[in-house]
Amino acid sequence: MINYNGSIQDTSNYSIENNRGFLFGDAIFETIKVNGTKILFLEEHYLRLMASMRICRMEIPMNFTMEFMEEEILKLIALQANTVSNRIRFSVFRNAEGFYHPTSNDVQFIITCSELASDSYVFSSTTYEVELFKDFHISKHLLATLKTNNKMINVVASIFAKENGFENCLLINEDKNVVEATNGTIFMKMGNQIITPPISEGCLNGIMRKQVIAIVAKMEGIEMIEKSISPFDLQKADELFISNVITGIQPITKYRKKEFTSEVAKEITSLLNALIN
Repeated sequence: MINYNGSIQDTSNYSIENNRGFLFGDAIFETIKVNGTKILFLEEHYLRLMASMRICRMEIPMNFTMEFMEEEILKLIALQANTVSNRIRFSVFRNAEGFYHPTSNDVQFIITCSELASDSYVFSSTTYEVELFKDFHISKHLLATLKTNNKMINVVASIFAKENGFENCLLINEDKNVVEATNGTIFMKMGNQIITPPISEGCLNGIMRKQVIAIVAKMEGIEMIEKSISPFDLQKADELFISNVITGIQPITKYRKKEFTSEVAKEITSLLNALIN
């Protein structure tokens, strides 16, 4: 079941050959974790969606309030067999004909739902090895910070990781600085500092990124810093971890010949669970 423009149905019946999200990547989306009927970080997701629509010059409907977004998500959640936790994808696409130039900036939305195993963020201690993906780079511009359907670099890098026996890849920008992982924000612990790239490096303006930054800023003896990370920094780090709203915190255990601890990542996971419960 999906929610297509407020109507619960089996399918949208929208032909992909006419969908600008499919044809041109002319769409944006939010990936949201819902515990029971509690939408985690709803306000942050709503504000980012509105900002993304404005940047992409999409027409925002007058009724598209935060309350409307919440209502439409919960309408679909109510029909799910899993009452513990679900993953929501809230997609907005420009509903128009035309080629690169659309005939209208009007939008439609589709909400899909899939089951999650746990409502809490589960800390993983399994081996998680990453590598740099150097075939293509992320450009340092505003569109790179949005969750759009233009994610080919992430897709190709994910395939590269699987083909070469890695759990994930780290993406770089044109300056050869580390920007993010294929599926989340990269954080690095070096001494008493937690470092993550600033948005100006081209990384996604992540919802969980903001939560982790706020949590770390309150931790005693730890300094939160936003600055560029070079590939050479990775091998000098004490810890590396990835964050996103579905997984929470994913510790990286190995990069090339360097192995990492995960004590701070484990503590942040605990503090994150306290935040959402």
